[in-house]
Amino acid sequence: MVGIVLISHSRTLAEGVAELARAMGVGKAVVEPAGGDASGGLGTSIDLVERAVTAADGGDGVLLLADLGSSVLTARTFIEDAEDEETVTAVVRLADAPLVEGAVAAASMAATGADLDTVHAAAESARDLRKLGSGGR
Repeated sequence: MVGIVLISHSRTLAEGVAELARAMGVGKAVVEPAGGDASGGLGTSIDLVERAVTAADGGDGVLLLADLGSSVLTARTFIEDAEDEETVTAVVRLADAPLVEGAVAAASMAATGADLDTVHAAAESARDLRKLGSGGR
């Protein structure tokens, strides 16, 4: 099964979104939070991302979703370092998706047993969904 890692500047936010995504993934999806810095404050940590990827890796790849700009940088750096140093065996991809909606879409798709490409596409399709329809009221 494809695993999902949520990278956020806030540990609480990452844990909350992971909880929601797991519920929408009918308890089957593996969703791991990687929130906050290594000391528990606001920020991001490549070490936390690595631990979360290892925990989420079910053998079919791991999808990363990030909340804000520097968490995207952390995710990209993690992927580059993992490829260069071969420290992670999982195929890891970063989705260009909103954190909450993307995580729910990805977890729902991962729970069906879909492959990494399909889970990745589901997460990214969430950025085009409108919450209020075309009226916006």
